[in-house]
Amino acid sequence: MSKMDNLRAMREARYAEAQKRAASAPARPKAPVAPPAAGGSASTAAPAARAARGEAPAAEELCGHRNMGGRTCTRERGHAAKTHRYS
Repeated sequence: MSKMDNLRAMREARYAEAQKRAASAPARPKAPVAPPAAGGSASTAAPAARAARGEAPAAEELCGHRNMGGRTCTRERGHAAKTHRYS
């Protein structure tokens, strides 16, 4: 056998062992999911629609996009800019 054949055989053996271990692992319970609110929530409604209904707008809704470092975008929700501003 060549070196590459040995490496392939070891990789396939590790894969088979991982599959066997995953199959024998106990099933984890799923996280509970909150039911959607009836009538929609205020955070998903457009600011103009909330103003028309007489609701007070939030201070300023932010985009909320998170980068890999955990920072959140400070631009307004639905911004047209291609880039995010993180703080």
